[in-house]
Amino acid sequence: MFASLGFDSLTAPQAAVYLGLILGLAFGGLAEVTRFCFRRAVAGPLAERRPAAGVWLAALAAALIGTQAAVFSGWISFDEHRFMAAEMPVAAIVAGGLLFGTGMVLTRGCISRLTVLMGSGNLRALTVLLVFALAAHATIRGVLTPLRTGLGSFTVPLDTVSLAGLPGGPLLYTALLAGAALIYAWRSGAPRWALALALLLGLLVPAGWVGTGFVLYDDFDPIAMESLSFTSPSADTLFWTVASTSISATFGVGLVGGTVAGALVLSLISGRFRWQSFESPAQTGRYIAGGALMGVGGVLAGGCTLGAGLSGVPTLSFAAILAILSIAAGGVLTDRALGRRPRRDEGVGAALPAE
Repeated sequence: MFASLGFDSLTAPQAAVYLGLILGLAFGGLAEVTRFCFRRAVAGPLAERRPAAGVWLAALAAALIGTQAAVFSGWISFDEHRFMAAEMPVAAIVAGGLLFGTGMVLTRGCISRLTVLMGSGNLRALTVLLVFALAAHATIRGVLTPLRTGLGSFTVPLDTVSLAGLPGGPLLYTALLAGAALIYAWRSGAPRWALALALLLGLLVPAGWVGTGFVLYDDFDPIAMESLSFTSPSADTLFWTVASTSISATFGVGLVGGTVAGALVLSLISGRFRWQSFESPAQTGRYIAGGALMGVGGVLAGGCTLGAGLSGVPTLSFAAILAILSIAAGGVLTDRALGRRPRRDEGVGAALPAE
């Protein structure tokens, strides 16, 4: 479709950067206002888990409906997407999900939340993001590649790779998942304004899929079909920042930059921007370890809570569903293992009694 839009000086890959920037600005602003975070939903203070889960599930419902509506309309197809591989790397997905879930508890925020908090002045989040990006890149192309390929070799063949292939088809499972998510969200106790904004946030997912997979589709200059995600984009952003003269920006670079900018603007407008740093050497070590675990885990699992969760589950892929369940399990198990009884929760940086 891109060729019919009439751009003379803009290629599809260049347009994808601007699309990522726009979606990132919207995501950063909406996530900053709603405190959107998967970690709070599974391992936050008990009083906050249901409202946080309600906000996250409201976004997921919108993402599900929007994504499958785009598939039904024939705009996009996930048949060739990595989530739909006939050989599912079960060991890598489960191990990666558990590692990511552990890391997000140690750092007190999933990577999307950390990116937003960095825009609001949190230097702890900045440190974790740098470690996360380095660990992710090392797992994709560096010294940890043997770990990725080794675990990835343990696969399970699937006759059906998604819920769409089961009796009833995609319409049935979209209705069941989205309906259950909306019912839970409505009863979660989350403010109605937060749920409304979460629905808007969720619609950014199909906007990303349709934007990269349909609007910017160009036979002569193809780009990957992708949506909201922070694992590979964080690694790409780090290395584009230090080598932009030899590496081109991508959709992911625009997404990360836009998210930070959107969160910065909203935090300044609301008066929530404030500089924050580490409180002790023990806290610093814990956050660095958590960032590394999330970087490795996000690559092994095939995405983070956003890439495999909010963007992945709407594809109805079994791999994406297994990944987000593994991340949730890792978070819950780590939270219980730490025996944490938090007195407060301010996203990244809430104190642990063990410090």
